[in-house]
Amino acid sequence: MHKDVVSFDRVVDLENVEKAAKNLKGVISKTPLLQNLSLSEQYGANIYLKREDLQIVRSYKIRGAYNKMCTLPREEQPNLEIVCSSAGNHAQGVAYACQLLGIKGYIFMPAKTPAQKVNKVRLFGKDKVEVVLTGNTYDDTFQAAKAFSDAHGSTFIPPFDDMAIVEGQATVGLEILRAATFPIDYLFMPIGGGGLASGVSSVFKQLSPDTKLIGVQPMGAPSMYRSVKEGQRLMLDEIDSFVDGAAVKCPGELTFEICRELLDDILLIPEGQICEDILKMYNEEGVVLEPAGTLSISALKSYAEEIRGKNVVCVVSGSNNDITRMEDIKERAMRHQGLKHYFMVTFNQKPGALRTFVNQVLHPDDDIIHFQYIKKNNKEKGPVFIGVEVKHPHDVESIKQRMTEEGFGYEYLNGKQDFLNLLV
Repeated sequence: MHKDVVSFDRVVDLENVEKAAKNLKGVISKTPLLQNLSLSEQYGANIYLKREDLQIVRSYKIRGAYNKMCTLPREEQPNLEIVCSSAGNHAQGVAYACQLLGIKGYIFMPAKTPAQKVNKVRLFGKDKVEVVLTGNTYDDTFQAAKAFSDAHGSTFIPPFDDMAIVEGQATVGLEILRAATFPIDYLFMPIGGGGLASGVSSVFKQLSPDTKLIGVQPMGAPSMYRSVKEGQRLMLDEIDSFVDGAAVKCPGELTFEICRELLDDILLIPEGQICEDILKMYNEEGVVLEPAGTLSISALKSYAEEIRGKNVVCVVSGSNNDITRMEDIKERAMRHQGLKHYFMVTFNQKPGALRTFVNQVLHPDDDIIHFQYIKKNNKEKGPVFIGVEVKHPHDVESIKQRMTEEGFGYEYLNGKQDFLNLLV
Protein backbone atom coordinates (compact mmCIF):
# COMPACT_ATOMS: atom_id res chain seq x y z
CA MET A 1 0.00 0.00 0.00
CA HIS A 2 3.07 2.27 0.14
CA LYS A 3 2.81 5.35 -2.07
CA ASP A 4 5.99 6.11 -4.00
CA VAL A 5 4.45 9.15 -5.69
CA VAL A 6 1.97 11.28 -3.77
CA SER A 7 -0.62 13.53 -5.38
CA PHE A 8 -1.36 16.57 -3.22
CA ASP A 9 -4.75 17.31 -4.78
CA ARG A 10 -6.60 16.06 -1.69
CA VAL A 11 -4.03 16.97 0.96
CA VAL A 12 -5.00 19.45 3.67
CA ASP A 13 -3.55 22.96 3.15
CA LEU A 14 -0.89 23.70 5.77
CA GLU A 15 -1.92 27.38 5.93
CA ASN A 16 -5.39 26.30 7.00
CA VAL A 17 -3.92 23.98 9.61
CA GLU A 18 -1.93 26.91 10.99
CA LYS A 19 -5.15 28.96 11.11
CA ALA A 20 -6.84 26.12 12.95
CA ALA A 21 -3.99 26.08 15.48
CA LYS A 22 -4.55 29.79 16.10
CA ASN A 23 -8.30 29.22 16.50
CA LEU A 24 -7.56 26.56 19.11
CA LYS A 25 -5.09 28.65 21.11
CA GLY A 26 -6.30 28.85 24.70
CA VAL A 27 -9.01 26.23 24.03
CA ILE A 28 -7.01 23.00 23.87
CA SER A 29 -3.93 21.69 25.63
CA LYS A 30 -0.76 21.16 23.62
CA THR A 31 -0.52 17.58 24.77
CA PRO A 32 2.92 16.13 25.50
CA LEU A 33 4.94 13.80 23.30
CA LEU A 34 6.39 11.40 25.87
CA GLN A 35 8.77 8.50 25.47
CA ASN A 36 7.42 5.31 27.01
CA LEU A 37 10.35 3.41 28.48
CA SER A 38 8.50 0.12 28.88
CA LEU A 39 7.33 -0.03 25.27
CA SER A 40 10.72 1.21 24.06
CA GLU A 41 12.46 -1.63 25.88
CA GLN A 42 9.90 -4.21 24.75
CA TYR A 43 10.31 -3.37 21.05
CA GLY A 44 13.94 -2.24 21.02
CA ALA A 45 12.86 1.11 19.62
CA ASN A 46 12.26 4.67 20.75
CA ILE A 47 8.49 4.65 21.31
CA TYR A 48 6.83 8.03 21.93
CA LEU A 49 3.18 8.55 22.82
CA LYS A 50 1.27 11.65 21.72
CA ARG A 51 -1.01 11.91 24.75
CA GLU A 52 -4.31 13.24 23.38
CA ASP A 53 -5.97 11.41 26.26
CA LEU A 54 -4.80 14.37 28.37
CA GLN A 55 -7.00 16.92 26.59
CA ILE A 56 -9.65 18.58 28.76
CA VAL A 57 -12.30 16.42 27.04
CA ARG A 58 -9.88 13.47 27.16
CA SER A 59 -9.61 13.08 23.38
CA TYR A 60 -8.41 14.98 20.32
CA LYS A 61 -11.98 15.54 19.08
CA ILE A 62 -12.23 19.03 20.58
CA ARG A 63 -9.76 20.21 17.93
CA GLY A 64 -11.94 19.55 14.91
CA ALA A 65 -15.22 20.37 16.63
CA TYR A 66 -14.11 23.79 17.89
CA ASN A 67 -12.33 24.69 14.66
CA LYS A 68 -15.49 23.98 12.70
CA MET A 69 -17.86 25.74 15.07
CA CYS A 70 -15.83 28.89 15.67
CA THR A 71 -15.93 29.68 11.95
CA LEU A 72 -19.72 29.39 11.58
CA PRO A 73 -21.38 32.66 10.39
CA ARG A 74 -22.92 33.79 13.69
CA GLU A 75 -23.87 37.23 12.36
CA GLU A 76 -26.15 35.67 9.78
CA GLN A 77 -27.64 33.22 12.29
CA PRO A 78 -27.98 34.89 15.71
CA ASN A 79 -30.07 31.94 16.99
CA LEU A 80 -27.71 29.34 15.55
CA GLU A 81 -28.33 25.74 16.69
CA ILE A 82 -26.09 22.82 15.88
CA VAL A 83 -26.62 19.06 15.76
CA CYS A 84 -24.02 16.30 15.91
CA SER A 85 -23.90 12.52 16.12
CA SER A 86 -21.18 10.68 17.98
CA ALA A 87 -20.21 7.52 19.83
CA GLY A 88 -18.89 9.76 22.59
CA ASN A 89 -15.67 11.69 21.99
CA HIS A 90 -16.89 13.96 19.19
CA ALA A 91 -19.98 14.59 21.31
CA GLN A 92 -17.85 15.81 24.20
CA GLY A 93 -15.81 18.04 21.93
CA VAL A 94 -18.94 19.57 20.38
CA ALA A 95 -20.57 19.97 23.80
CA TYR A 96 -17.55 21.80 25.18
CA ALA A 97 -17.42 24.01 22.08
CA CYS A 98 -21.13 24.80 22.54
CA GLN A 99 -20.44 25.99 26.07
CA LEU A 100 -17.40 28.07 25.08
CA LEU A 101 -19.11 29.66 22.07
CA GLY A 102 -22.58 29.99 23.58
CA ILE A 103 -24.27 27.85 20.90
CA LYS A 104 -27.29 25.59 21.51
CA GLY A 105 -26.54 21.99 20.56
CA TYR A 106 -28.41 18.70 20.16
CA ILE A 107 -26.06 15.77 20.71
CA PHE A 108 -27.18 12.43 19.27
CA MET A 109 -25.44 9.35 20.70
CA PRO A 110 -26.02 5.58 20.29
CA ALA A 111 -28.39 4.11 22.85
CA LYS A 112 -25.66 1.81 24.21
CA THR A 113 -23.11 4.59 24.79
CA PRO A 114 -21.37 4.10 28.17
CA ALA A 115 -22.96 6.23 30.88
CA GLN A 116 -19.61 7.84 31.64
CA LYS A 117 -19.46 9.38 28.17
CA VAL A 118 -23.08 10.58 28.29
CA ASN A 119 -22.52 12.22 31.66
CA LYS A 120 -19.36 13.92 30.42
CA VAL A 121 -21.25 15.38 27.44
CA ARG A 122 -23.77 16.92 29.81
CA LEU A 123 -20.97 18.19 32.07
CA PHE A 124 -19.05 19.87 29.25
CA GLY A 125 -22.13 21.28 27.53
CA LYS A 126 -23.96 22.39 30.69
CA ASP A 127 -27.21 24.18 29.79
CA LYS A 128 -26.20 24.57 26.13
CA VAL A 129 -26.74 20.96 25.06
CA GLU A 130 -29.49 18.36 24.95
CA VAL A 131 -28.50 14.68 24.65
CA VAL A 132 -30.58 12.34 22.48
CA LEU A 133 -29.82 8.60 22.85
CA THR A 134 -30.93 6.62 19.80
CA GLY A 135 -29.74 3.86 17.45
CA ASN A 136 -27.64 0.72 17.98
CA THR A 137 -24.54 1.92 16.08
CA TYR A 138 -22.94 5.22 15.20
CA ASP A 139 -24.33 4.99 11.67
CA ASP A 140 -27.90 4.57 12.95
CA THR A 141 -27.41 7.58 15.19
CA PHE A 142 -25.94 9.58 12.32
CA GLN A 143 -29.06 9.05 10.20
CA ALA A 144 -31.34 10.12 13.06
CA ALA A 145 -29.25 13.23 13.73
CA LYS A 146 -29.21 14.24 10.07
CA ALA A 147 -32.98 13.84 9.81
CA PHE A 148 -33.46 16.00 12.92
CA SER A 149 -31.04 18.62 11.63
CA ASP A 150 -32.74 18.82 8.24
CA ALA A 151 -36.19 19.05 9.79
CA HIS A 152 -35.18 21.89 12.14
CA GLY A 153 -32.87 23.78 9.80
CA SER A 154 -29.95 23.31 12.20
CA THR A 155 -26.26 23.23 11.30
CA PHE A 156 -24.85 19.70 11.34
CA ILE A 157 -21.34 19.25 12.76
CA PRO A 158 -19.97 16.03 11.24
CA PRO A 159 -17.51 13.94 13.24
CA PHE A 160 -14.93 13.51 10.47
CA ASP A 161 -16.07 14.09 6.88
CA ASP A 162 -15.55 17.86 6.73
CA MET A 163 -12.46 19.85 5.79
CA ALA A 164 -12.62 22.19 8.81
CA ILE A 165 -12.88 19.14 11.09
CA VAL A 166 -9.91 17.49 9.37
CA GLU A 167 -7.87 20.71 9.59
CA GLY A 168 -8.54 20.88 13.32
CA GLN A 169 -7.43 17.28 13.84
CA ALA A 170 -4.37 17.99 11.68
CA THR A 171 -3.01 20.25 14.43
CA VAL A 172 -2.05 17.04 16.25
CA GLY A 173 0.50 16.50 13.48
CA LEU A 174 1.90 20.01 13.79
CA GLU A 175 2.40 19.56 17.51
CA ILE A 176 4.15 16.21 17.09
CA LEU A 177 6.63 17.58 14.57
CA ARG A 178 7.33 20.71 16.60
CA ALA A 179 7.88 18.71 19.77
CA ALA A 180 10.09 16.04 18.19
CA THR A 181 13.83 16.74 18.26
CA PHE A 182 14.49 13.67 16.11
CA PRO A 183 13.35 12.29 12.73
CA ILE A 184 10.21 10.18 13.05
CA ASP A 185 10.46 6.88 11.21
CA TYR A 186 6.99 5.50 11.92
CA LEU A 187 3.71 7.11 12.96
CA PHE A 188 0.75 4.96 14.09
CA MET A 189 -2.75 6.50 14.16
CA PRO A 190 -6.19 5.08 15.00
CA ILE A 191 -8.89 5.24 12.32
CA GLY A 192 -12.64 5.34 12.79
CA GLY A 193 -14.10 7.61 10.13
CA GLY A 194 -10.64 8.86 9.20
CA GLY A 195 -10.60 12.52 10.31
CA LEU A 196 -7.51 12.25 12.51
CA ALA A 197 -5.57 10.05 10.09
CA SER A 198 -6.41 12.34 7.15
CA GLY A 199 -5.32 15.51 8.89
CA VAL A 200 -2.16 14.18 10.53
CA SER A 201 -1.08 12.30 7.39
CA SER A 202 -1.49 15.45 5.32
CA VAL A 203 0.81 17.37 7.64
CA PHE A 204 3.42 14.63 7.73
CA LYS A 205 3.49 14.04 3.98
CA GLN A 206 4.36 17.70 3.50
CA LEU A 207 6.69 18.27 6.45
CA SER A 208 8.09 14.79 7.13
CA PRO A 209 7.69 12.85 3.87
CA ASP A 210 9.99 9.99 4.90
CA THR A 211 7.83 8.99 7.86
CA LYS A 212 5.89 5.75 7.33
CA LEU A 213 2.22 6.47 8.07
CA ILE A 214 0.27 3.54 9.51
CA GLY A 215 -3.48 3.63 10.17
CA VAL A 216 -5.01 1.21 12.67
CA GLN A 217 -8.57 -0.14 12.88
CA PRO A 218 -10.25 -2.75 15.09
CA MET A 219 -10.78 -6.15 13.47
CA GLY A 220 -14.52 -5.90 14.09
CA ALA A 221 -14.96 -2.55 12.31
CA PRO A 222 -12.64 -2.57 9.26
CA SER A 223 -14.47 0.01 7.15
CA MET A 224 -11.45 2.07 6.01
CA TYR A 225 -9.30 -1.03 5.60
CA ARG A 226 -11.88 -2.75 3.41
CA SER A 227 -12.64 0.41 1.43
CA VAL A 228 -9.00 1.14 0.63
CA LYS A 229 -8.41 -2.50 -0.27
CA GLU A 230 -11.37 -2.48 -2.67
CA GLY A 231 -10.59 0.99 -4.04
CA GLN A 232 -14.01 2.41 -3.18
CA ARG A 233 -16.00 3.44 -0.11
CA LEU A 234 -17.86 0.48 1.33
CA MET A 235 -20.76 0.37 3.77
CA LEU A 236 -20.29 -2.66 6.02
CA ASP A 237 -23.45 -4.58 6.87
CA GLU A 238 -22.40 -5.27 10.46
CA ILE A 239 -19.63 -4.18 12.80
CA ASP A 240 -18.54 -4.99 16.34
CA SER A 241 -19.16 -1.80 18.34
CA PHE A 242 -16.86 -2.78 21.22
CA VAL A 243 -14.19 -0.27 20.13
CA ASP A 244 -16.89 2.39 20.14
CA GLY A 245 -14.60 5.30 19.30
CA ALA A 246 -13.66 3.63 16.00
CA ALA A 247 -16.83 1.66 15.22
CA VAL A 248 -17.87 3.20 11.88
CA LYS A 249 -19.61 1.27 9.10
CA CYS A 250 -18.47 3.57 6.29
CA PRO A 251 -15.56 6.05 6.11
CA GLY A 252 -16.12 9.62 5.00
CA GLU A 253 -15.89 10.54 1.34
CA LEU A 254 -13.19 13.15 1.96
CA THR A 255 -11.29 11.10 4.52
CA PHE A 256 -11.36 7.97 2.35
CA GLU A 257 -9.72 9.84 -0.52
CA ILE A 258 -6.99 11.28 1.70
CA CYS A 259 -6.26 8.04 3.56
CA ARG A 260 -6.19 6.05 0.34
CA GLU A 261 -3.69 8.52 -1.09
CA LEU A 262 -1.40 9.04 1.88
CA LEU A 263 -1.33 6.06 4.23
CA ASP A 264 1.42 3.51 3.76
CA ASP A 265 -0.53 0.74 5.49
CA ILE A 266 -3.71 0.04 7.44
CA LEU A 267 -3.65 -2.64 10.14
CA LEU A 268 -6.50 -4.58 11.71
CA ILE A 269 -6.11 -5.39 15.41
CA PRO A 270 -8.15 -8.06 17.26
CA GLU A 271 -10.34 -6.65 20.01
CA GLY A 272 -8.76 -9.10 22.45
CA GLN A 273 -5.31 -7.65 21.77
CA ILE A 274 -6.67 -4.16 22.38
CA CYS A 275 -8.09 -5.31 25.72
CA GLU A 276 -4.80 -6.92 26.69
CA ASP A 277 -3.00 -3.64 26.03
CA ILE A 278 -5.60 -1.56 27.91
CA LEU A 279 -4.94 -3.67 31.00
CA LYS A 280 -1.18 -3.55 30.51
CA MET A 281 -1.15 0.25 30.20
CA TYR A 282 -3.31 0.54 33.31
CA ASN A 283 -1.48 -2.02 35.46
CA GLU A 284 2.08 -1.17 34.43
CA GLU A 285 1.87 2.52 33.48
CA GLY A 286 -1.10 3.81 35.47
CA VAL A 287 -2.59 5.12 32.20
CA VAL A 288 -6.33 4.71 31.62
CA LEU A 289 -7.16 4.38 27.92
CA GLU A 290 -10.33 3.66 25.98
CA PRO A 291 -10.28 0.88 23.35
CA ALA A 292 -9.89 3.28 20.40
CA GLY A 293 -7.16 5.14 22.27
CA THR A 294 -5.14 1.94 22.56
CA LEU A 295 -5.21 1.00 18.87
CA SER A 296 -1.89 2.59 17.92
CA ILE A 297 -0.09 0.90 20.83
CA SER A 298 -1.60 -2.47 19.94
CA ALA A 299 -0.34 -2.06 16.37
CA LEU A 300 3.30 -2.12 17.48
CA LYS A 301 3.22 -5.90 17.80
CA SER A 302 2.50 -6.30 14.09
CA TYR A 303 5.47 -4.07 13.20
CA ALA A 304 7.89 -5.39 15.83
CA GLU A 305 10.65 -6.26 13.36
CA GLU A 306 10.32 -3.16 11.18
CA ILE A 307 10.44 -0.65 14.06
CA ARG A 308 13.44 -2.12 15.87
CA GLY A 309 15.99 0.66 16.40
CA LYS A 310 13.60 3.28 14.94
CA ASN A 311 11.90 6.41 16.26
CA VAL A 312 8.19 5.67 16.55
CA VAL A 313 5.21 7.83 17.52
CA CYS A 314 1.82 6.43 18.53
CA VAL A 315 -1.14 8.80 18.71
CA VAL A 316 -3.04 7.92 21.89
CA SER A 317 -6.41 9.32 20.93
CA GLY A 318 -8.55 9.16 24.06
CA SER A 319 -9.23 7.90 27.58
CA ASN A 320 -13.00 8.00 27.89
CA ASN A 321 -13.46 4.52 29.30
CA ASP A 322 -16.30 3.51 31.61
CA ILE A 323 -15.03 1.59 34.67
CA THR A 324 -18.01 -0.77 34.37
CA ARG A 325 -16.49 -2.09 31.12
CA MET A 326 -13.35 -3.37 32.82
CA GLU A 327 -14.72 -6.86 33.51
CA ASP A 328 -15.62 -7.23 29.83
CA ILE A 329 -12.18 -5.93 28.88
CA LYS A 330 -10.48 -8.44 31.19
CA GLU A 331 -12.68 -11.24 29.85
CA ARG A 332 -11.81 -10.48 26.21
CA ALA A 333 -8.13 -10.12 27.05
CA MET A 334 -7.97 -13.52 28.75
CA ARG A 335 -9.72 -15.21 25.82
CA HIS A 336 -7.25 -13.56 23.45
CA GLN A 337 -4.36 -14.81 25.61
CA GLY A 338 -5.79 -18.33 25.48
CA LEU A 339 -6.48 -18.47 29.22
CA LYS A 340 -10.30 -18.64 29.16
CA HIS A 341 -12.26 -21.13 27.10
CA TYR A 342 -15.95 -21.89 26.71
CA PHE A 343 -17.67 -25.07 25.61
CA MET A 344 -21.16 -26.45 25.13
CA VAL A 345 -20.75 -29.97 26.52
CA THR A 346 -23.19 -32.86 26.21
CA PHE A 347 -23.36 -34.92 29.40
CA ASN A 348 -24.85 -38.38 29.30
CA GLN A 349 -27.17 -38.62 32.26
CA LYS A 350 -25.49 -41.50 34.00
CA PRO A 351 -23.97 -41.67 37.48
CA GLY A 352 -20.53 -40.17 37.76
CA ALA A 353 -20.52 -38.14 34.51
CA LEU A 354 -19.78 -34.86 36.25
CA ARG A 355 -17.14 -36.50 38.45
CA THR A 356 -15.49 -37.93 35.34
CA PHE A 357 -15.46 -34.53 33.69
CA VAL A 358 -13.89 -32.84 36.71
CA ASN A 359 -11.37 -35.56 37.56
CA GLN A 360 -10.49 -36.99 34.15
CA VAL A 361 -11.01 -34.15 31.67
CA LEU A 362 -9.78 -31.18 33.67
CA HIS A 363 -6.27 -30.71 35.05
CA PRO A 364 -5.99 -29.99 38.81
CA ASP A 365 -4.85 -26.45 37.97
CA ASP A 366 -7.87 -25.76 35.72
CA ASP A 367 -10.73 -23.72 37.19
CA ILE A 368 -14.40 -24.01 36.23
CA ILE A 369 -15.55 -20.39 36.05
CA HIS A 370 -18.98 -20.98 34.52
CA PHE A 371 -21.35 -23.94 34.68
CA GLN A 372 -24.91 -23.68 33.42
CA TYR A 373 -27.48 -26.18 32.16
CA ILE A 374 -29.05 -24.85 28.96
CA LYS A 375 -32.07 -27.17 29.03
CA LYS A 376 -33.43 -29.67 31.53
CA ASN A 377 -36.29 -31.40 29.72
CA ASN A 378 -34.30 -34.24 28.13
CA LYS A 379 -33.68 -37.14 30.48
CA GLU A 380 -31.02 -38.73 28.32
CA LYS A 381 -28.79 -35.76 27.53
CA GLY A 382 -28.27 -32.35 29.05
CA PRO A 383 -26.17 -29.74 27.22
CA VAL A 384 -24.13 -27.66 29.65
CA PHE A 385 -22.40 -24.32 29.07
CA ILE A 386 -18.98 -24.53 30.72
CA GLY A 387 -16.24 -21.93 31.09
CA VAL A 388 -12.72 -23.03 32.02
CA GLU A 389 -9.71 -20.95 33.03
CA VAL A 390 -6.34 -22.59 32.33
CA LYS A 391 -2.77 -21.80 33.34
CA HIS A 392 -1.25 -22.03 29.86
CA PRO A 393 -2.79 -21.39 26.41
CA HIS A 394 -1.91 -24.85 25.06
CA ASP A 395 -3.77 -26.56 27.94
CA VAL A 396 -7.06 -26.25 26.07
CA GLU A 397 -5.95 -28.79 23.46
CA SER A 398 -5.50 -31.42 26.18
CA ILE A 399 -8.98 -30.64 27.49
CA LYS A 400 -10.48 -31.15 24.03
CA GLN A 401 -8.58 -34.41 23.59
CA ARG A 402 -9.68 -35.82 26.96
CA MET A 403 -13.32 -34.85 26.34
CA THR A 404 -13.23 -36.87 23.13
CA GLU A 405 -11.54 -39.82 24.85
CA GLU A 406 -14.09 -39.83 27.69
CA GLY A 407 -17.05 -39.65 25.30
CA PHE A 408 -18.20 -36.09 25.94
CA GLY A 409 -19.66 -34.30 22.92
CA TYR A 410 -18.73 -30.64 22.81
CA GLU A 411 -18.77 -27.46 20.75
CA TYR A 412 -15.96 -24.95 21.24
CA LEU A 413 -17.42 -21.45 21.62
CA ASN A 414 -14.44 -19.08 21.75
CA GLY A 415 -14.67 -16.74 18.80
CA LYS A 416 -18.48 -16.82 18.76
CA GLN A 417 -18.84 -13.40 20.36
CA ASP A 418 -22.55 -12.90 19.71
CA PHE A 419 -23.35 -16.16 21.49
CA LEU A 420 -21.00 -15.47 24.39
CA ASN A 421 -22.52 -12.02 24.89
CA LEU A 422 -25.75 -13.77 25.87
CA LEU A 423 -24.16 -16.05 28.45
CA VAL A 424 -21.04 -14.36 29.84
